[in-house]
Amino acid sequence: MESKHILYKAKKGTDFAELDFNYYNAVFTVENALAKVKDEKGLARVAKFLREEPCADCGASRLSAAARAPRIRGIGLADACAMALDDAVAWVADVPSALPEEMRAMAADICDAFGDTARRLLDLGLGYLSLDRAGSTLSTGERQRVQLARAVRNRTTGVLYVLDEPSIGLHAANVDGLIGVMRDLVADGNSVVVVDHDTRVLEACDHLVEMGPGAGANGGRVIAQGAVGEVAGSAASRIAPFLHAAPARVRPCVGLEGLFDRGRIALSTNRLHTVVPLEVQIPRGRLVAVTGVSGSGKTTLVLEELLPALAAASAGAPLPACVRGVDAEGIARASLIDATPIGANVRSTVATYAGVHDDLRRAFARTGEAVAAGLKPGDFSYNTGSLRCPVCDGTGSISLDVQFLPDVEVACPECRGTRYAPAADRIHRACADGSLITLPQLMAMSVDEALDACCGLKKVVRRLETLSDLGLGYLSLGEPTPALSGGEAQRLKLASEMGRAQSDAVFVFDEPTIGLHPLDVRTLLSVFDRLVSAGATVVVIEHDLDMIRNADYVIDMGPGGGEDGGRVVFSGPPSDLACCGASVTGRYL
Repeated sequence: MESKHILYKAKKGTDFAELDFNYYNAVFTVENALAKVKDEKGLARVAKFLREEPCADCGASRLSAAARAPRIRGIGLADACAMALDDAVAWVADVPSALPEEMRAMAADICDAFGDTARRLLDLGLGYLSLDRAGSTLSTGERQRVQLARAVRNRTTGVLYVLDEPSIGLHAANVDGLIGVMRDLVADGNSVVVVDHDTRVLEACDHLVEMGPGAGANGGRVIAQGAVGEVAGSAASRIAPFLHAAPARVRPCVGLEGLFDRGRIALSTNRLHTVVPLEVQIPRGRLVAVTGVSGSGKTTLVLEELLPALAAASAGAPLPACVRGVDAEGIARASLIDATPIGANVRSTVATYAGVHDDLRRAFARTGEAVAAGLKPGDFSYNTGSLRCPVCDGTGSISLDVQFLPDVEVACPECRGTRYAPAADRIHRACADGSLITLPQLMAMSVDEALDACCGLKKVVRRLETLSDLGLGYLSLGEPTPALSGGEAQRLKLASEMGRAQSDAVFVFDEPTIGLHPLDVRTLLSVFDRLVSAGATVVVIEHDLDMIRNADYVIDMGPGGGEDGGRVVFSGPPSDLACCGASVTGRYL
């Protein structure tokens, strides 16, 4: 930093004063900006100038030399924190016996407290996590389970806990642990409200409230409530057929002898993370489920080995270091259909992503009222057109700056969220029943409602029918895509793939059933059926038992998580998986 002292004279007056400027170099500038950051936007502006590296002094342990120095059973605190929870529990259990006699009673109490907290984390399937794992690196499901275990440890009473889909990302073996945690909270005098679709969780509840009957505008009403038995016997209930019901397969079963009739993908890997070198065979043109407990290596195998290998092979590029070889002749595309949000901002809507908004703009520009007003298709764009709302600039919302709090987004008071100026309401198009409709009104309709209003627009109707077939008929055309759930985003991404020959394609889905009602799982299975019928190979990383039962082929990883996993325990039809004693997944089929 260099100081400059400059004298200046004010316009009014005769006196000179010193103006002190501090010139900062790049490092100081970034540090100064970082110190002033108050929100995520500010941090994002500075982030590109930052690089994180492990601390050279502590080796990323976060501990000082004094804290790292003491040894128990040959290791220091940093080494103990680097252990996976499974290993840490075993190590802690023997700590009291390694200490002097006068310290053993106190150590036993401390170790018992550790074991009690760790037990809940193990029950929730988090034994593969290391104790020093940064909280920011945890998935949503992992973070939620850690919070649940902490709530039980705190032994609160008189608290209302609201759990939003706590079963997300949980293997069936860990659902029992989740139910145990919830019952512990209730036993301590708390109330627990659970929003969930997992039938095992629902069956464990004392009282059910079912909303419906449909989604979006077709929902919002209580259609059944009461004890589990009462809801199971309700004619109005949509979940009733899945309560206390025997497992059912809804897809045709492919015999073992015909599984590889359409070819195979052969993958050979080196060790990566906790996954040992593997030889994996994947049948082409089938629905393949990759299963296993949390931390068993499913994601590593599929997302870090299979997908990069297929991408490299199709492009003629060198294979990743973790892959020894891949035989996938005829595979030209390998696509990950994940649950990441679509679009960076609210300007991306269902209509624009589905590719129907341009056709709608052209249709309204052809109307007599638009021609008389001299309007072109570009005028109907809510991004750049003359008919966009001048107050919100076509976003449908405005941001309110609330001091000391995050900005608040509210519907635009001028257009009330339609994105269009009042002039757009004067341009009408006739529907099939003879009624007149404006573009703002059409954008506010659901996909199913818009089908009837888009008569004569064959391309638009075809694409909207695809969305409806994907179970997205309840979404409004003007709904911002970043606001969609992960499952909705996945299916919307699939819309452009439907109806095409897919014999050269592999589609990978990472837990596509997250947040889905059992009926929606059935819809998703029908979508996969259409892809498979078109020749596609569909690979799903999955915990949902209904999805696993309806797969053509299952690759089960495990048997445990972390260092206890990383191996293929079973590969074959799901009916045979149920008979595999080494598979944890098979016990629940």
